[in-house]
Amino acid sequence: MVDLASRWRGLSRWTMGRRRFGRRTLQFVALFSLCLGVALGCAGNNQPAANAPTSGSSNGRIALGTTLTARTLDPADAYETFPGILLFNLGDRLYTYTPGTTDLVPQLATDMPAISEDGLTYTIPLRQDVTLHDGTPFTAEVMVFSIRRFMENGGRPAYLLSDKIQSVEATGDYELTITLSSPFAAFPALLSFSGITPVSPASYEIGSGQFNPNTFVGSGPYKLASFASDAIKLDVNEDYWGEVPANQGIDIQIFTSPANLYNTFRTGGLDVAYQTLDPEQIATLQREADAGGWQVIEGGTNVINYMSLNRRIEPLDDVRVRQAIAAMVDRPLLNNRVFQGQAEPLYSLIPPSFAVSQPVFQDALGDGNFDKARELLTEAGFSEANPLTVEIWYPSASTIRSIVANTLKESIETALPGLVTVDIQNTEGATLWQNVGQGIYPIILSNWYPDFYDPDTFIQPFLGCETGSVEAGCEEGASQANGSFFYSAEANALIAQQRAEQDPAARQAIIDDLQTMMVEEVPYVPLWQNKDFVFAQDGVGGVGIEPSQQFLLWRITRS
Repeated sequence: MVDLASRWRGLSRWTMGRRRFGRRTLQFVALFSLCLGVALGCAGNNQPAANAPTSGSSNGRIALGTTLTARTLDPADAYETFPGILLFNLGDRLYTYTPGTTDLVPQLATDMPAISEDGLTYTIPLRQDVTLHDGTPFTAEVMVFSIRRFMENGGRPAYLLSDKIQSVEATGDYELTITLSSPFAAFPALLSFSGITPVSPASYEIGSGQFNPNTFVGSGPYKLASFASDAIKLDVNEDYWGEVPANQGIDIQIFTSPANLYNTFRTGGLDVAYQTLDPEQIATLQREADAGGWQVIEGGTNVINYMSLNRRIEPLDDVRVRQAIAAMVDRPLLNNRVFQGQAEPLYSLIPPSFAVSQPVFQDALGDGNFDKARELLTEAGFSEANPLTVEIWYPSASTIRSIVANTLKESIETALPGLVTVDIQNTEGATLWQNVGQGIYPIILSNWYPDFYDPDTFIQPFLGCETGSVEAGCEEGASQANGSFFYSAEANALIAQQRAEQDPAARQAIIDDLQTMMVEEVPYVPLWQNKDFVFAQDGVGGVGIEPSQQFLLWRITRS
Protein backbone atom coordinates (compact mmCIF):
# COMPACT_ATOMS: atom_id res chain seq x y z
CA MET A 1 0.00 0.00 0.00
CA VAL A 2 2.19 2.77 -1.27
CA ASP A 3 0.63 5.24 -3.66
CA LEU A 4 -2.54 6.88 -2.41
CA ALA A 5 -3.10 8.50 -5.79
CA SER A 6 -3.61 4.96 -7.05
CA ARG A 7 -6.04 4.40 -4.20
CA TRP A 8 -8.20 7.24 -5.52
CA ARG A 9 -8.62 5.33 -8.74
CA GLY A 10 -10.65 3.00 -6.53
CA LEU A 11 -12.67 5.57 -4.58
CA SER A 12 -15.00 3.10 -2.94
CA ARG A 13 -11.97 1.79 -1.09
CA TRP A 14 -12.01 5.10 0.80
CA THR A 15 -15.72 5.02 1.12
CA MET A 16 -17.87 7.43 1.17
CA GLY A 17 -20.14 4.76 1.04
CA ARG A 18 -18.70 0.67 3.21
CA ARG A 19 -15.86 0.43 2.03
CA ARG A 20 -18.03 3.25 3.63
CA PHE A 21 -17.97 6.61 5.23
CA GLY A 22 -18.82 8.44 7.93
CA ARG A 23 -21.30 12.28 11.10
CA ARG A 24 -23.40 17.16 14.62
CA THR A 25 -25.12 18.58 17.42
CA LEU A 26 -27.70 16.74 19.49
CA GLN A 27 -30.38 18.42 17.46
CA PHE A 28 -28.88 17.01 14.25
CA VAL A 29 -28.65 13.54 15.73
CA ALA A 30 -32.31 13.74 16.72
CA LEU A 31 -33.19 14.80 13.17
CA PHE A 32 -31.07 11.93 11.82
CA SER A 33 -32.95 9.43 14.01
CA LEU A 34 -36.26 10.90 12.86
CA CYS A 35 -35.20 10.53 9.23
CA LEU A 36 -34.29 6.91 9.92
CA GLY A 37 -37.74 6.32 11.33
CA VAL A 38 -39.28 7.76 8.18
CA ALA A 39 -36.99 5.60 6.05
CA LEU A 40 -37.98 2.46 7.93
CA GLY A 41 -41.64 3.28 7.57
CA CYS A 42 -41.25 3.73 3.80
CA ALA A 43 -39.15 0.62 3.24
CA GLY A 44 -42.06 -1.23 1.67
CA ASN A 45 -41.42 0.68 -1.57
CA ASN A 46 -38.12 -1.17 -1.98
CA GLN A 47 -39.14 -4.80 -2.27
CA PRO A 48 -36.74 -7.75 -2.62
CA ALA A 49 -36.22 -9.20 -6.07
CA ALA A 50 -38.60 -11.94 -7.14
CA ASN A 51 -35.84 -14.53 -6.93
CA ALA A 52 -34.55 -13.29 -3.58
CA PRO A 53 -33.28 -15.95 -1.18
CA THR A 54 -35.23 -16.70 1.96
CA SER A 55 -33.91 -17.93 5.28
CA GLY A 56 -34.64 -21.28 6.81
CA SER A 57 -34.70 -23.15 3.50
CA SER A 58 -34.29 -26.91 3.71
CA ASN A 59 -31.60 -27.17 1.04
CA GLY A 60 -28.78 -26.16 3.37
CA ARG A 61 -27.98 -22.93 1.56
CA ILE A 62 -27.43 -19.69 3.48
CA ALA A 63 -29.31 -16.51 2.57
CA LEU A 64 -27.15 -13.45 3.17
CA GLY A 65 -28.16 -9.81 2.68
CA THR A 66 -25.97 -6.75 2.24
CA THR A 67 -25.97 -3.24 0.78
CA LEU A 68 -22.41 -3.70 -0.49
CA THR A 69 -21.98 -3.89 -4.25
CA ALA A 70 -19.55 -5.72 -6.51
CA ARG A 71 -18.23 -3.87 -9.56
CA THR A 72 -16.06 -6.78 -10.64
CA LEU A 73 -14.82 -10.20 -9.55
CA ASP A 74 -11.62 -10.02 -11.56
CA PRO A 75 -8.88 -10.32 -8.92
CA ALA A 76 -6.55 -8.14 -11.01
CA ASP A 77 -9.02 -5.24 -10.86
CA ALA A 78 -11.18 -5.73 -7.73
CA TYR A 79 -10.30 -3.13 -5.10
CA GLU A 80 -13.46 -2.68 -3.06
CA THR A 81 -14.70 -4.38 0.09
CA PHE A 82 -17.40 -6.70 -1.19
CA PRO A 83 -15.43 -8.12 -4.13
CA GLY A 84 -12.62 -8.71 -1.65
CA ILE A 85 -14.95 -10.76 0.57
CA LEU A 86 -16.22 -12.74 -2.40
CA LEU A 87 -12.74 -13.42 -3.76
CA PHE A 88 -11.58 -14.53 -0.32
CA ASN A 89 -14.26 -17.23 -0.42
CA LEU A 90 -13.97 -18.09 -4.11
CA GLY A 91 -10.19 -18.30 -4.19
CA ASP A 92 -7.13 -19.23 -2.14
CA ARG A 93 -3.95 -17.33 -1.42
CA LEU A 94 -0.36 -18.32 -0.78
CA TYR A 95 -0.81 -17.30 2.86
CA THR A 96 -3.84 -16.74 5.06
CA TYR A 97 -4.74 -16.46 8.74
CA THR A 98 -5.73 -19.14 11.20
CA PRO A 99 -9.45 -18.46 11.79
CA GLY A 100 -10.05 -16.26 14.82
CA THR A 101 -6.41 -15.11 14.99
CA THR A 102 -3.85 -12.93 13.26
CA ASP A 103 -1.43 -15.85 12.90
CA LEU A 104 -0.22 -15.89 9.29
CA VAL A 105 -0.02 -19.46 7.98
CA PRO A 106 0.58 -21.16 4.61
CA GLN A 107 -2.44 -21.91 2.43
CA LEU A 108 -1.39 -22.68 -1.15
CA ALA A 109 2.18 -22.51 0.11
CA THR A 110 3.36 -25.44 2.22
CA ASP A 111 5.67 -23.40 4.43
CA MET A 112 6.61 -19.83 5.22
CA PRO A 113 9.01 -18.40 2.60
CA ALA A 114 12.76 -18.83 2.72
CA ILE A 115 14.14 -15.29 2.65
CA SER A 116 17.59 -14.39 1.33
CA GLU A 117 20.06 -12.62 3.58
CA ASP A 118 19.51 -9.31 1.82
CA GLY A 119 15.73 -9.58 2.32
CA LEU A 120 15.03 -9.46 -1.42
CA THR A 121 14.42 -13.04 -2.55
CA TYR A 122 11.48 -15.12 -1.32
CA THR A 123 11.39 -18.83 -2.18
CA ILE A 124 7.98 -20.40 -1.59
CA PRO A 125 7.15 -24.14 -1.76
CA LEU A 126 3.66 -24.89 -3.11
CA ARG A 127 0.96 -27.51 -2.59
CA GLN A 128 0.77 -30.34 -5.13
CA ASP A 129 -2.84 -31.43 -4.52
CA VAL A 130 -4.80 -28.40 -5.74
CA THR A 131 -7.05 -28.24 -8.80
CA LEU A 132 -8.70 -25.09 -10.12
CA HIS A 133 -12.44 -24.85 -10.75
CA ASP A 134 -12.02 -25.80 -14.41
CA GLY A 135 -9.80 -28.82 -13.68
CA THR A 136 -6.48 -27.05 -14.32
CA PRO A 137 -3.78 -28.33 -11.93
CA PHE A 138 -2.31 -25.66 -9.68
CA THR A 139 1.45 -25.27 -10.27
CA ALA A 140 4.13 -22.65 -9.84
CA GLU A 141 3.58 -21.62 -13.47
CA VAL A 142 -0.11 -20.95 -12.74
CA MET A 143 0.88 -18.77 -9.77
CA VAL A 144 3.47 -16.91 -11.87
CA PHE A 145 0.81 -16.27 -14.53
CA SER A 146 -1.64 -14.98 -11.91
CA ILE A 147 0.88 -12.67 -10.22
CA ARG A 148 2.13 -11.30 -13.55
CA ARG A 149 -1.45 -10.68 -14.63
CA PHE A 150 -2.21 -8.90 -11.34
CA MET A 151 0.75 -6.57 -11.92
CA GLU A 152 0.63 -6.09 -15.69
CA ASN A 153 -3.07 -5.74 -16.54
CA GLY A 154 -3.22 -2.30 -14.96
CA GLY A 155 -6.08 -2.88 -12.54
CA ARG A 156 -6.77 -0.76 -9.48
CA PRO A 157 -4.71 -2.84 -7.02
CA ALA A 158 -1.83 -3.57 -9.43
CA TYR A 159 0.60 -1.25 -7.65
CA LEU A 160 0.43 -3.37 -4.49
CA LEU A 161 2.77 -5.82 -6.21
CA SER A 162 4.21 -3.91 -9.16
CA ASP A 163 5.80 -1.34 -6.83
CA LYS A 164 7.55 -4.10 -4.89
CA ILE A 165 8.29 -7.08 -7.16
CA GLN A 166 11.26 -7.06 -9.50
CA SER A 167 10.70 -10.57 -10.86
CA VAL A 168 8.60 -13.68 -10.29
CA GLU A 169 9.46 -17.11 -11.68
CA ALA A 170 8.77 -20.79 -11.31
CA THR A 171 12.02 -22.35 -10.11
CA GLY A 172 10.39 -25.76 -9.97
CA ASP A 173 7.03 -27.33 -10.73
CA TYR A 174 5.96 -26.46 -7.21
CA GLU A 175 8.43 -23.77 -6.21
CA LEU A 176 7.88 -20.04 -6.63
CA THR A 177 10.70 -17.49 -6.39
CA ILE A 178 9.92 -13.79 -6.04
CA THR A 179 12.58 -11.09 -6.04
CA LEU A 180 11.70 -7.70 -4.57
CA SER A 181 13.07 -4.34 -5.65
CA SER A 182 13.69 -3.42 -1.99
CA PRO A 183 13.28 -5.26 1.33
CA PHE A 184 9.73 -5.45 2.63
CA ALA A 185 9.21 -7.37 5.87
CA ALA A 186 5.43 -7.37 5.46
CA PHE A 187 5.58 -9.16 2.11
CA PRO A 188 4.16 -12.51 3.33
CA ALA A 189 1.21 -10.62 4.83
CA LEU A 190 0.73 -8.78 1.53
CA LEU A 191 0.46 -12.17 -0.19
CA SER A 192 -2.73 -12.74 1.83
CA PHE A 193 -4.50 -9.94 -0.11
CA SER A 194 -7.71 -11.34 -1.60
CA GLY A 195 -6.78 -10.50 -5.20
CA ILE A 196 -3.45 -12.34 -5.14
CA THR A 197 -5.12 -15.63 -5.91
CA PRO A 198 -4.46 -18.14 -8.70
CA VAL A 199 -6.70 -18.01 -11.76
CA SER A 200 -6.88 -20.36 -14.72
CA PRO A 201 -4.66 -19.42 -17.71
CA ALA A 202 -7.35 -21.02 -19.86
CA SER A 203 -9.91 -18.40 -18.78
CA TYR A 204 -7.81 -15.25 -18.34
CA GLU A 205 -5.27 -13.24 -20.33
CA ILE A 206 -2.28 -11.07 -19.52
CA GLY A 207 -2.64 -7.66 -21.16
CA SER A 208 -3.45 -4.09 -20.25
CA GLY A 209 -7.16 -3.77 -19.50
CA GLN A 210 -7.88 -7.46 -20.17
CA PHE A 211 -10.39 -8.10 -17.36
CA ASN A 212 -13.19 -10.63 -16.81
CA PRO A 213 -15.50 -8.79 -14.38
CA ASN A 214 -18.42 -11.25 -14.31
CA THR A 215 -16.65 -14.58 -13.86
CA PHE A 216 -14.17 -16.27 -11.56
CA VAL A 217 -12.19 -19.46 -12.16
CA GLY A 218 -9.86 -20.11 -9.26
CA SER A 219 -9.19 -22.68 -6.56
CA GLY A 220 -11.35 -21.86 -3.53
CA PRO A 221 -14.12 -23.61 -1.56
CA TYR A 222 -16.90 -22.10 -3.70
CA LYS A 223 -17.53 -21.78 -7.41
CA LEU A 224 -19.33 -18.76 -8.83
CA ALA A 225 -22.82 -19.92 -9.91
CA SER A 226 -24.30 -16.54 -10.94
CA PHE A 227 -23.34 -12.89 -10.73
CA ALA A 228 -25.79 -9.99 -11.11
CA SER A 229 -26.16 -6.51 -9.67
CA ASP A 230 -28.88 -7.59 -7.23
CA ALA A 231 -28.02 -11.23 -6.49
CA ILE A 232 -24.95 -13.48 -6.39
CA LYS A 233 -24.89 -17.23 -5.89
CA LEU A 234 -21.95 -19.33 -4.74
CA ASP A 235 -22.01 -23.13 -5.10
CA VAL A 236 -19.83 -25.51 -3.12
CA ASN A 237 -16.69 -26.67 -4.90
CA GLU A 238 -17.07 -30.42 -4.52
CA ASP A 239 -13.43 -31.00 -5.50
CA TYR A 240 -11.95 -28.54 -3.03
CA TRP A 241 -8.67 -29.63 -1.50
CA GLY A 242 -9.21 -27.89 1.86
CA GLU A 243 -11.90 -27.44 4.51
CA VAL A 244 -15.28 -28.43 3.09
CA PRO A 245 -17.95 -25.70 3.48
CA ALA A 246 -20.39 -26.28 6.33
CA ASN A 247 -23.30 -25.25 4.08
CA GLN A 248 -24.56 -26.15 0.62
CA GLY A 249 -23.92 -22.72 -0.87
CA ILE A 250 -24.47 -19.00 -0.36
CA ASP A 251 -27.31 -16.94 -1.86
CA ILE A 252 -26.52 -13.24 -1.60
CA GLN A 253 -29.12 -10.52 -2.04
CA ILE A 254 -27.85 -6.99 -2.60
CA PHE A 255 -30.19 -4.33 -1.19
CA THR A 256 -30.39 -0.75 -2.36
CA SER A 257 -30.96 0.69 1.11
CA PRO A 258 -30.16 -0.13 4.75
CA ALA A 259 -33.88 0.11 5.53
CA ASN A 260 -34.73 -2.71 3.14
CA LEU A 261 -31.92 -4.89 4.48
CA TYR A 262 -33.04 -4.16 8.04
CA ASN A 263 -36.71 -4.99 7.43
CA THR A 264 -36.01 -8.13 5.41
CA PHE A 265 -33.79 -9.54 8.14
CA ARG A 266 -36.23 -8.63 10.93
CA THR A 267 -39.05 -10.44 9.16
CA GLY A 268 -36.98 -13.61 8.68
CA GLY A 269 -36.19 -13.19 4.99
CA LEU A 270 -32.46 -13.62 5.55
CA ASP A 271 -30.21 -15.90 7.58
CA VAL A 272 -27.48 -13.29 7.85
CA ALA A 273 -27.35 -9.49 7.46
CA TYR A 274 -23.95 -7.83 7.02
CA GLN A 275 -23.06 -4.29 6.01
CA THR A 276 -24.30 -1.68 6.16
CA LEU A 277 -26.92 -0.66 8.71
CA ASP A 278 -27.34 2.75 10.32
CA PRO A 279 -26.57 3.29 14.02
CA GLU A 280 -30.25 3.42 15.06
CA GLN A 281 -31.02 0.20 13.17
CA ILE A 282 -28.06 -1.53 14.82
CA ALA A 283 -29.15 -0.30 18.24
CA THR A 284 -32.70 -1.59 17.66
CA LEU A 285 -31.48 -5.02 16.56
CA GLN A 286 -29.29 -5.18 19.65
CA ARG A 287 -32.17 -4.28 22.00
CA GLU A 288 -34.63 -6.69 20.40
CA ALA A 289 -32.33 -9.65 19.79
CA ASP A 290 -33.79 -11.95 22.48
CA ALA A 291 -37.40 -11.25 21.59
CA GLY A 292 -36.74 -11.23 17.86
CA GLY A 293 -34.87 -14.52 17.73
CA TRP A 294 -31.58 -13.37 16.25
CA GLN A 295 -27.93 -13.08 17.23
CA VAL A 296 -25.75 -9.96 17.36
CA ILE A 297 -22.14 -10.68 16.47
CA GLU A 298 -19.84 -7.76 17.22
CA GLY A 299 -16.32 -7.45 15.90
CA GLY A 300 -13.56 -4.95 15.70
CA THR A 301 -12.37 -3.27 12.54
CA ASN A 302 -9.06 -2.20 11.06
CA VAL A 303 -10.64 0.78 9.28
CA ILE A 304 -9.48 4.08 10.72
CA ASN A 305 -11.17 7.50 10.58
CA TYR A 306 -9.05 10.63 10.89
CA MET A 307 -8.51 14.28 10.02
CA SER A 308 -5.82 15.20 7.52
CA LEU A 309 -4.21 18.60 8.27
CA ASN A 310 -2.69 20.45 5.31
CA ARG A 311 0.52 22.03 6.56
CA ARG A 312 0.82 24.07 3.33
CA ILE A 313 -2.08 26.29 4.36
CA GLU A 314 -1.65 28.89 7.12
CA PRO A 315 -1.95 28.66 10.06
CA LEU A 316 -1.65 24.85 9.83
CA ASP A 317 2.00 25.32 8.96
CA ASP A 318 2.47 26.02 12.70
CA VAL A 319 2.82 22.75 14.60
CA ARG A 320 1.34 24.40 17.72
CA VAL A 321 -1.90 25.02 15.83
CA ARG A 322 -2.02 21.42 14.63
CA GLN A 323 -1.41 20.17 18.16
CA ALA A 324 -4.11 22.51 19.51
CA ILE A 325 -6.64 21.14 17.02
CA ALA A 326 -5.77 17.60 18.08
CA ALA A 327 -6.17 18.56 21.75
CA MET A 328 -9.67 19.97 21.06
CA VAL A 329 -11.03 16.68 19.73
CA ASP A 330 -13.28 14.86 22.22
CA ARG A 331 -13.42 11.27 20.97
CA PRO A 332 -15.68 9.86 23.72
CA LEU A 333 -18.16 12.64 22.92
CA LEU A 334 -18.17 11.59 19.25
CA ASN A 335 -18.64 7.97 20.20
CA ASN A 336 -21.59 8.63 22.49
CA ARG A 337 -23.33 11.39 20.57
CA VAL A 338 -22.77 10.30 16.98
CA PHE A 339 -22.35 6.52 17.15
CA GLN A 340 -24.46 5.54 20.18
CA GLY A 341 -21.42 3.70 21.56
CA GLN A 342 -20.90 1.75 18.31
CA ALA A 343 -17.36 3.04 17.78
CA GLU A 344 -14.02 3.09 19.57
CA PRO A 345 -11.88 6.20 20.15
CA LEU A 346 -8.66 6.07 18.12
CA TYR A 347 -5.40 7.47 19.49
CA SER A 348 -2.90 6.39 16.83
CA LEU A 349 -3.12 5.86 13.10
CA ILE A 350 -2.17 2.25 13.88
CA PRO A 351 -5.28 0.52 15.28
CA PRO A 352 -5.07 -1.06 18.76
CA SER A 353 -5.64 -4.49 17.20
CA PHE A 354 -1.90 -4.37 16.50
CA ALA A 355 0.34 -4.99 19.51
CA VAL A 356 2.67 -2.22 18.29
CA SER A 357 -0.08 0.42 18.54
CA GLN A 358 0.51 3.10 21.17
CA PRO A 359 -2.19 5.60 22.30
CA VAL A 360 0.15 8.51 21.66
CA PHE A 361 -2.52 11.15 21.12
CA GLN A 362 -4.31 10.21 24.34
CA ASP A 363 -1.08 10.32 26.32
CA ALA A 364 0.21 13.59 24.87
CA LEU A 365 -2.92 15.65 24.18
CA GLY A 366 -5.92 13.88 25.71
CA ASP A 367 -9.58 14.37 24.73
CA GLY A 368 -11.29 17.75 24.73
CA ASN A 369 -8.22 19.21 26.42
CA PHE A 370 -9.23 22.82 25.89
CA ASP A 371 -6.80 24.21 28.47
CA LYS A 372 -3.93 22.70 26.50
CA ALA A 373 -5.45 23.96 23.24
CA ARG A 374 -5.77 27.51 24.63
CA GLU A 375 -2.17 27.41 25.85
CA LEU A 376 -0.87 26.30 22.46
CA LEU A 377 -2.96 28.83 20.53
CA THR A 378 -1.83 31.65 22.83
CA GLU A 379 1.79 30.69 22.15
CA ALA A 380 1.00 30.75 18.42
CA GLY A 381 -0.38 34.32 18.68
CA PHE A 382 -4.12 33.68 18.70
CA SER A 383 -6.58 35.39 21.03
CA GLU A 384 -10.18 36.59 21.17
CA ALA A 385 -8.93 39.64 19.29
CA ASN A 386 -7.18 37.42 16.74
CA PRO A 387 -9.26 34.22 16.66
CA LEU A 388 -8.45 30.97 14.85
CA THR A 389 -10.75 29.70 12.12
CA VAL A 390 -10.68 25.95 11.59
CA GLU A 391 -12.07 24.91 8.19
CA ILE A 392 -13.16 21.26 7.95
CA TRP A 393 -14.25 19.58 4.69
CA TYR A 394 -16.08 16.30 4.11
CA PRO A 395 -17.83 14.56 1.18
CA SER A 396 -21.40 15.82 0.91
CA ALA A 397 -22.96 12.35 0.67
CA SER A 398 -21.56 11.34 4.07
CA THR A 399 -24.22 11.90 6.71
CA ILE A 400 -21.96 10.51 9.44
CA ARG A 401 -19.16 12.93 8.65
CA SER A 402 -21.61 15.80 8.62
CA ILE A 403 -22.68 14.92 12.15
CA VAL A 404 -19.07 14.40 13.28
CA ALA A 405 -17.98 17.77 11.88
CA ASN A 406 -20.88 19.63 13.45
CA THR A 407 -20.43 17.87 16.79
CA LEU A 408 -16.81 19.01 16.77
CA LYS A 409 -17.95 22.54 15.88
CA GLU A 410 -20.42 22.74 18.76
CA SER A 411 -17.97 21.24 21.26
CA ILE A 412 -15.05 23.49 20.32
CA GLU A 413 -16.97 26.75 19.98
CA THR A 414 -18.74 26.13 23.29
CA ALA A 415 -15.46 25.48 25.12
CA LEU A 416 -13.41 28.21 23.42
CA PRO A 417 -15.93 31.00 22.61
CA GLY A 418 -14.39 33.87 20.69
CA LEU A 419 -11.04 32.08 20.36
CA VAL A 420 -11.91 29.39 17.80
CA THR A 421 -14.50 29.30 15.03
CA VAL A 422 -15.12 26.07 13.13
CA ASP A 423 -16.22 26.45 9.51
CA ILE A 424 -17.83 23.30 8.05
CA GLN A 425 -17.68 22.80 4.28
CA ASN A 426 -18.56 19.93 1.97
CA THR A 427 -18.44 19.03 -1.69
CA GLU A 428 -19.25 16.04 -3.88
CA GLY A 429 -17.08 13.06 -2.97
CA ALA A 430 -15.32 12.49 -6.29
CA THR A 431 -14.45 16.19 -6.49
CA LEU A 432 -13.10 16.17 -2.95
CA TRP A 433 -10.82 13.17 -3.42
CA GLN A 434 -9.56 14.32 -6.81
CA ASN A 435 -8.55 17.68 -5.33
CA VAL A 436 -7.05 16.55 -2.04
CA GLY A 437 -3.61 16.08 -3.55
CA GLN A 438 -3.77 19.59 -5.03
CA GLY A 439 -3.66 21.10 -1.55
CA ILE A 440 -7.01 22.88 -1.82
CA TYR A 441 -8.50 21.89 1.53
CA PRO A 442 -7.10 22.83 4.97
CA ILE A 443 -8.62 19.85 6.83
CA ILE A 444 -10.55 16.86 5.54
CA LEU A 445 -12.41 14.09 7.34
CA SER A 446 -11.32 10.82 5.79
CA ASN A 447 -10.95 7.10 6.40
CA TRP A 448 -8.61 4.30 5.39
CA TYR A 449 -9.20 0.65 4.58
CA PRO A 450 -6.03 -1.45 4.77
CA ASP A 451 -5.27 -3.99 2.08
CA PHE A 452 -3.55 -6.49 4.33
CA TYR A 453 -2.88 -7.01 8.01
CA ASP A 454 0.36 -5.25 8.91
CA PRO A 455 1.15 -1.94 10.66
CA ASP A 456 3.04 -0.74 7.57
CA THR A 457 -0.34 -0.16 5.92
CA PHE A 458 -1.02 2.57 8.50
CA ILE A 459 2.44 4.16 8.33
CA GLN A 460 3.87 4.49 4.83
CA PRO A 461 0.60 5.69 3.18
CA PHE A 462 0.45 8.54 5.70
CA LEU A 463 4.03 9.56 6.46
CA GLY A 464 5.89 8.50 3.32
CA CYS A 465 6.97 10.97 0.64
CA GLU A 466 9.01 10.37 -2.52
CA THR A 467 9.84 13.99 -3.40
CA GLY A 468 9.79 17.03 -1.17
CA SER A 469 11.51 19.14 1.44
CA VAL A 470 10.83 20.49 4.91
CA GLU A 471 10.19 23.94 3.45
CA ALA A 472 7.95 22.89 0.53
CA GLY A 473 6.41 19.82 2.15
CA CYS A 474 5.66 16.68 0.18
CA GLU A 475 5.49 17.40 -3.55
CA GLU A 476 4.97 13.81 -4.70
CA GLY A 477 4.11 10.73 -2.70
CA ALA A 478 1.76 9.23 -0.17
CA SER A 479 1.33 12.17 2.22
CA GLN A 480 0.79 14.55 -0.70
CA ALA A 481 -1.97 12.32 -2.04
CA ASN A 482 -3.42 12.08 1.47
CA GLY A 483 -3.66 15.87 1.80
CA SER A 484 -1.25 16.50 4.70
CA PHE A 485 1.87 17.19 2.58
CA PHE A 486 3.98 15.94 5.47
CA TYR A 487 7.67 15.60 4.68
CA SER A 488 10.42 14.29 6.90
CA ALA A 489 13.69 12.72 5.78
CA GLU A 490 13.82 11.04 9.18
CA ALA A 491 10.35 9.55 8.69
CA ASN A 492 11.32 8.25 5.24
CA ALA A 493 14.42 6.62 6.70
CA LEU A 494 12.47 5.04 9.57
CA ILE A 495 9.82 3.74 7.16
CA ALA A 496 12.51 2.09 5.07
CA GLN A 497 14.12 0.61 8.19
CA GLN A 498 10.91 -0.90 9.56
CA ARG A 499 10.09 -2.30 6.12
CA ALA A 500 13.46 -4.04 5.95
CA GLU A 501 13.61 -5.20 9.59
CA GLN A 502 12.81 -8.89 10.03
CA ASP A 503 13.25 -8.92 13.82
CA PRO A 504 9.82 -8.13 15.40
CA ALA A 505 11.23 -6.42 18.51
CA ALA A 506 13.59 -4.21 16.51
CA ARG A 507 10.80 -3.38 14.09
CA GLN A 508 8.45 -2.43 16.95
CA ALA A 509 11.03 0.02 18.31
CA ILE A 510 11.17 1.76 14.93
CA ILE A 511 7.38 1.87 14.71
CA ASP A 512 7.26 3.37 18.23
CA ASP A 513 9.49 6.21 16.99
CA LEU A 514 7.19 6.78 14.02
CA GLN A 515 4.12 6.96 16.26
CA THR A 516 5.89 9.51 18.47
CA MET A 517 6.60 11.52 15.34
CA MET A 518 2.89 11.37 14.43
CA VAL A 519 1.85 13.12 17.64
CA GLU A 520 4.76 15.55 17.68
CA GLU A 521 4.16 16.71 14.10
CA VAL A 522 0.37 16.08 13.88
CA PRO A 523 -0.06 15.74 10.12
CA TYR A 524 -3.19 13.75 10.98
CA VAL A 525 -5.54 13.46 13.94
CA PRO A 526 -6.86 9.92 14.53
CA LEU A 527 -10.55 10.03 15.49
CA TRP A 528 -12.43 6.75 15.71
CA GLN A 529 -12.93 3.19 14.54
CA ASN A 530 -16.40 1.82 13.91
CA LYS A 531 -17.31 -1.50 15.41
CA ASP A 532 -18.40 -4.09 12.88
CA PHE A 533 -21.67 -6.01 13.27
CA VAL A 534 -23.16 -9.13 11.73
CA PHE A 535 -26.70 -10.26 12.52
CA ALA A 536 -27.72 -13.90 12.21
CA GLN A 537 -30.98 -15.72 12.91
CA ASP A 538 -31.04 -18.13 15.84
CA GLY A 539 -29.88 -21.54 14.70
CA VAL A 540 -27.31 -20.10 12.29
CA GLY A 541 -23.76 -20.83 13.46
CA GLY A 542 -20.20 -20.13 12.42
CA VAL A 543 -20.83 -16.44 11.78
CA GLY A 544 -18.02 -14.09 12.75
CA ILE A 545 -15.77 -11.25 11.66
CA GLU A 546 -12.14 -12.23 11.48
CA PRO A 547 -9.45 -10.05 13.10
CA SER A 548 -8.10 -9.60 9.56
CA GLN A 549 -11.59 -8.26 8.64
CA GLN A 550 -12.50 -11.18 6.44
CA PHE A 551 -15.84 -13.00 6.50
CA LEU A 552 -15.50 -16.80 6.18
CA LEU A 553 -18.69 -17.82 4.40
CA TRP A 554 -17.71 -21.49 4.28
CA ARG A 555 -17.93 -21.72 8.09
CA ILE A 556 -21.59 -20.63 8.26
CA THR A 557 -24.02 -23.43 9.07
CA ARG A 558 -27.66 -23.78 10.09
CA SER A 559 -28.95 -26.33 12.55
